[in-house]
Amino acid sequence: MLTKNDIVLITGGTGFTGTVLVKKICALGCQVRVIARASSRREAFTNLTIQWFEGEVYDEATLEAAARDVTYIFHVAAAYREAKIEDKVYEWVHEKSTKLLAAAALKNTNFKRFVHVSTVGVLGHIDHPPANELTPYNPGDKYQETKANAEKWLLDFAQANALPITIVRPAAIYGPGDRRLLKVFKLAKLPYVPLLGRTKGLYHLIHVDDLVNFMVQVASLETTKGQIYICGNPEATTIRDIISLASEYLGKQANFIRLPAWPFFLLGHLCERLCKPLNIEPPIYPRRVAFFTKDRAFD
Repeated sequence: MLTKNDIVLITGGTGFTGTVLVKKICALGCQVRVIARASSRREAFTNLTIQWFEGEVYDEATLEAAARDVTYIFHVAAAYREAKIEDKVYEWVHEKSTKLLAAAALKNTNFKRFVHVSTVGVLGHIDHPPANELTPYNPGDKYQETKANAEKWLLDFAQANALPITIVRPAAIYGPGDRRLLKVFKLAKLPYVPLLGRTKGLYHLIHVDDLVNFMVQVASLETTKGQIYICGNPEATTIRDIISLASEYLGKQANFIRLPAWPFFLLGHLCERLCKPLNIEPPIYPRRVAFFTKDRAFD
């Protein structure tokens, strides 16, 4: 288990999952370092002892300074999937940062573990569920592609350089403060809820507290070194069931209508093409439509 003698570096520490992780590791008494932009909000960390390193997660000088003498690295940072983000940003945040952090970790003689937080999205749509950690990569967009590239590079680098790593692929994360699944809960308030395409919309959920506890646990075990773990609730659920539960909580009853997905994909591509040059977040875009048409279930 992590102790007060450990120096722990966390990237993405001001994000949804990162905030919970930072608080957890501070509670363990570790010396905590966090890389964050100067504009990042830090109200959630009042009264916590944290050493802040301001800069981009893909800036070499910032990473080298932050990683010096650390014993653990939790690489949580991710480029949020917004349509207006340029492809190069995904490459910098996911691929370049991973390479720089791994190289910096090798310089530390007492380094214990690099916990790389990826996503089940690297497997894309699961044609014949359930899948598992050995299922081939099948990313479906730039976010997933760069996450997969970072994973593959890190596995090769770790093997060649004896770097102790563990890769965690979270399923759909939920909990207080989450905004990524907000679109699902907004749908639950509608009088009629559209279901797109013919897939079941299978998803595993994972509460952010459970995910963080899992990440800390695997960082400390010798048997998890070099392993990849999909982290989610044991049973998959459907988007329909998630919306029904949210609707019931709101005191409503969801009424579903099944619609073809292709018009929404077409509209998404059109909105994205029109809005991206104007640096405007489109109301609908292909990745958001895809969320409702994928099956992601694991054994």
